[in-house]
Amino acid sequence: MDLLKPLVALLAIVNPIGVVPFFIHFTQTFSKEQRRRTMRISAFSAFVVIAVSAVAGLQIIQFFGISLASFQVGGGTLLLISSLAMLNAQPAETKPSDVNEGNEKIDAGASIAVVPLTIPLLTGPATISTMVIYAEKSRHLWQIAVLVGYGVVIGLVTYAVFAASSRIAKVLGQTGINVMTRLMGLILAAMAVELLADGLVKLFPVLASPIPR
Repeated sequence: MDLLKPLVALLAIVNPIGVVPFFIHFTQTFSKEQRRRTMRISAFSAFVVIAVSAVAGLQIIQFFGISLASFQVGGGTLLLISSLAMLNAQPAETKPSDVNEGNEKIDAGASIAVVPLTIPLLTGPATISTMVIYAEKSRHLWQIAVLVGYGVVIGLVTYAVFAASSRIAKVLGQTGINVMTRLMGLILAAMAVELLADGLVKLFPVLASPIPR
């Protein structure tokens, strides 16, 4: 397993820079301490989702009797859909109702660090699918540990980006954030096609057979 691919995929899917406008919007009425607490909880929650998916995600799908090849095709399709949303400059995991849901939670005085910032804006089904697929390709415990370590990296990157959210928004502007999101979406689309092809070959080995001349 190429150990760099999972990290690149995670960075493309999580895409904290693309979530910066949502973070600014959801926390605009927060005090500095409330904002820092939101950043800590979001970063830790992102790590937990990635770590649990890497360690136990495969066992969970086996419990439900789902073949990995089917899950890989489904996960690749989900990644492709997410990448298409990102190519339209939308966060990979967002849905139209997510913003309204976040506003309702703020109005209710509840923390929005976990929902919707972490789930589904930062991490969601596409992230879980990616970690399960790469965990299955791991042959040693240290490779699983590396995947969990990538969760730490994503958490730290998320915290750093949120901490610099005001400066990032001023420097990039909405146009710059949209461009970054589209670039991440292009990278993710290429990875999704690769995962889809791998899963389809496992389900239909005939696809790997050479075409008779």
